[in-house]
Amino acid sequence: MSLFKQIWLTFIATTCLTFSGAFFVSTLSTRDYLEEQLRIKNADNAISIALSIAPFKKDTESIDLQLTAIFDTGQYALIRVRDPEGKILIEKEASLDEAVPQWFVQLLPIESPAGLAQIAAGWNQLGSLELISHTHFAYRELWASAQRQLLWFLIGGVAIALLGVVILLRVRRPLDAVVKQAKAISQRNFIEIAVPSTTELQNLALAMNTMVQRLKHMFEDEARRVEALRREAALDEVTQLYNRRHFMNQLDGQLSATEEPAQGSLVILHLADLSGINQRHGREHADQVLRQLALTLKQLADAHPLATAARLNGSDFALLLPGEASPEASSQRLLACLRKLAGNGMIQARQIGYIGNARYQPGETRASLLSRIDAAIAAAENDGDIACRSAEEEATPRPSNNADWRKQLEHGLTHQALALAESPVIDNDGRLLHLDCPLRLQVDTSGQWLDADSFIPVARRLGMIGDFDLAAIKLALARLKLGAPAVAVHLAGESISDIVFCQQLSALIAHHRELAPRLWLDVTESSAFRYFEALAAFAQQIRPLGCRMGIEHFGRQLGKIHQLHEIGLDYLKVDDSFIRGIDRQPNDQNFLKGLCGIAHKIGLTVIAEGVSSAAELALLPTLGFDAATGPAVFHDAP
Repeated sequence: MSLFKQIWLTFIATTCLTFSGAFFVSTLSTRDYLEEQLRIKNADNAISIALSIAPFKKDTESIDLQLTAIFDTGQYALIRVRDPEGKILIEKEASLDEAVPQWFVQLLPIESPAGLAQIAAGWNQLGSLELISHTHFAYRELWASAQRQLLWFLIGGVAIALLGVVILLRVRRPLDAVVKQAKAISQRNFIEIAVPSTTELQNLALAMNTMVQRLKHMFEDEARRVEALRREAALDEVTQLYNRRHFMNQLDGQLSATEEPAQGSLVILHLADLSGINQRHGREHADQVLRQLALTLKQLADAHPLATAARLNGSDFALLLPGEASPEASSQRLLACLRKLAGNGMIQARQIGYIGNARYQPGETRASLLSRIDAAIAAAENDGDIACRSAEEEATPRPSNNADWRKQLEHGLTHQALALAESPVIDNDGRLLHLDCPLRLQVDTSGQWLDADSFIPVARRLGMIGDFDLAAIKLALARLKLGAPAVAVHLAGESISDIVFCQQLSALIAHHRELAPRLWLDVTESSAFRYFEALAAFAQQIRPLGCRMGIEHFGRQLGKIHQLHEIGLDYLKVDDSFIRGIDRQPNDQNFLKGLCGIAHKIGLTVIAEGVSSAAELALLPTLGFDAATGPAVFHDAP
């Protein structure tokens, strides 16, 4: 039984007991008072009537007439006259029905004590008079008094009940907030609440808020520590730019991205005479040249939120600019930096440096992109000491304009030319956790299928991404009906921030509520933090239906992981750029251990993406991973 039900029952019982006691005490007091009044009345009236009939002495008829007149007033139940020897001379008795309910009469009987008086003429005793007043007047008064008390009780009870409702609501609102906070914490959603005015609840709310704040600080400190490990493993020691391995993983992630921006630019700078600078001026001077170039690259990267600057090897630098349609401005800044270094004498050589740049499209391979830029750098070397060339665009057989793409996408939606690919996700015991199911599109009747990274960016640009996400959910529900243990579907950030989409998705899942616990929904890390408030609202809307929520491609914004405890997610999928070759990277292993530790502290399942070798798969449980997916898992899946 809830606390408020107990309070209400206690309130009702107390009120009823109090009224009942007051009612019966008051009623009994009134009855006693009325009985006393009847006794006095009977005694006084008996004396008065005895005096009035004394002059008639032995004229019995006159006495009888006078007593009849008095009796007919209806106030008396009995009038009896006796002679001195006790013989009844006159007796008048009435039995009138009481004007109140019989049960009330039986419950509260009223006694009317007889009034006695002597009838005398001087010193002569003529007889005696006995008189009893009728009780129906007393019962009427007692009944009316009881009704008035009951009415006032009802009025007072309603007023007290309304007051109680107001008081309990004032207490219940902050108490509900505390209960909601406790439930949210149990669901890994660490929220703070306003401190109520009630002293007892103030202490409870302050204690809960203090715990949440400490957890937040703990997560933030742990995230900073793990982020420092990540940077230590990913940064070049001299320039503090990202190293080659980290950069290549970032580049692979961008080339296979299904989220915006799915296209961008890449700039590579080749410092031609680094070894000569080392020999002529010493290592410290060479390091100074490298730091100057790194400073310019950092400034260019800072101007683009998703940009990455890296030192690929001793003399090669790279700048990745996701979403940047033209690399020319950044290339010219780097050329200006090289000219400045040459102008102030820091570089003294016939050949100084060359820059190659290119724009990339989703689906292009890393080898193809780097090959085009290498050709551009080779061409720049023929142009002079400091030069820049742009690579030729990659030819693509896919639709080249929005109209062709829209036609193809609409055909896929209307003709249901869509399917889900299936990649198993297994836990450390080899059990199937769920199927990771990205969407695929059939572009023609010949059977050619496009992966999500080929058409999803275009669907997003054309404003059709919500339709494809709903189609993916429908296919996932159909797959669950066929017996799949669990299915994970990716949702775009634009979709979860669309109120109409969220309503449609909720209605769809609610219609198949029995399948919801086996439906996993995830968004990319970039979308999670870009649409953070929308994701929190979406998770709150979906969680009661039983679905599980998570983030995929996680790891690049580890410093913000402490924010995730405000949402109440279920799992993280760590990006494959951190998993690739992890068995040969001790520094990255420390970083991933820390990441898994933080995730486990807020109750998240941690899944490794893109596991490509048995060595990687064998190492993951020791780092704290709960499950894995990728080529190595696919071959070993049950």
